[in-house]
Amino acid sequence: MQLGRRMRERIRAWACDVRDDVLALYFCARHPDTPWAPKLVALLIAAYALSPIDLIPDFIPVLGLLDEAVLLPGAIWVCLRLIPAPVLAECRTQAQAWMAQQARKPRSLVGAAFVVLLWVLLLWVGWVTIRKA
Repeated sequence: MQLGRRMRERIRAWACDVRDDVLALYFCARHPDTPWAPKLVALLIAAYALSPIDLIPDFIPVLGLLDEAVLLPGAIWVCLRLIPAPVLAECRTQAQAWMAQQARKPRSLVGAAFVVLLWVLLLWVGWVTIRKA
């Protein structure tokens, strides 16, 4: 029983760290000392992670949680390695201050628009493919 409680606490702490890192990536994407390639990657990851719409809906078994449980944390981890340490430290402090002040999860309407645009593009490609067949 104790092992299960410790495991839940570790998972909860890890999820909070991921949430904070997403917000730190958002601030890194806006930081002038972040190189352009990590800046672009950080912006895309933050926009998707903060989007209220998922690319793969959660109701799809296994795949629905795959992006939040595996792909997104992996992408965040890689992107954090690309950002210079002083910039990352400053942005993490900024993210913690923002979370303490706002006390709510940020949202990205740009990320939501990106996901909707991607779904429309995929549906259009599927429709064109079916019509030609």
